[in-house]
Amino acid sequence: MFSTTEITSHEETSDNVIHQRLFYAYVEAAKMLEGEVLEIGCGAGRGMQLVAENCEKYTGIDKNEELLALHRKTYPNFKFISKNIPPLDFIESNSIDTVISFQVIEHIEDDELFIKEIERVLKPGGKAIITTPNIKLSLTRNPWHVREYTYDQLLALAKKYFNKVELKGITGSEKVMEYYEQNKLSVEKITRFDIFNLQYKLPRRILQVPYDILNRINRKSLEKGNDSLVKQVSLADYHFDEHADKCFDFFCIMEK
Repeated sequence: MFSTTEITSHEETSDNVIHQRLFYAYVEAAKMLEGEVLEIGCGAGRGMQLVAENCEKYTGIDKNEELLALHRKTYPNFKFISKNIPPLDFIESNSIDTVISFQVIEHIEDDELFIKEIERVLKPGGKAIITTPNIKLSLTRNPWHVREYTYDQLLALAKKYFNKVELKGITGSEKVMEYYEQNKLSVEKITRFDIFNLQYKLPRRILQVPYDILNRINRKSLEKGNDSLVKQVSLADYHFDEHADKCFDFFCIMEK
């Protein structure tokens, strides 16, 4: 019921390639977690169990109360807060060991305040891990996103509030790149009709529903056209690459 193209699901086969990519971030972040963890934008809870196994205490924040209600039943020992953020004024300064926030910052209007608030709530020596798409590999405008970043833009923003910043890139195997190229061709067949470049000229909220519908149709079409490829992609098909500016997602580690 929550499987839109912005909230991908492991239960939706056509989402598999994207789901595995997003889950990879959780797998890698879980190796770095310490103490009390705050997840900003916990969403559908993709990696929640994995995080739970690697932290002492967990708090999840999201604006989707319906999703949080489900999480409270599944994880009664966790704390869930329904809020639009930033700010994080309901979290004490210097109180959190680790902050994680995956595929969220691109949805935030005031991204500077977002990073500033993450720095504030972290304990000295605390660590924050965020991911976000690399705009260079985006195939079209995503109207659900306020903005997307280049490597230099994200690095500059992180360094404005953190002295220690490491910016990695998440990329894929040959199978993943084959899917990406097929997706690229499929998207081009749709966007060629946008002769007035309306995807960039119209207000993004007007485009959100048609974008989501077309995106779902496209993913279903890719699955139907090459079902074995879509199903075969697994977690093992993703890895970090030192050339982050050429990767699908940025994996940014910031230490206070």
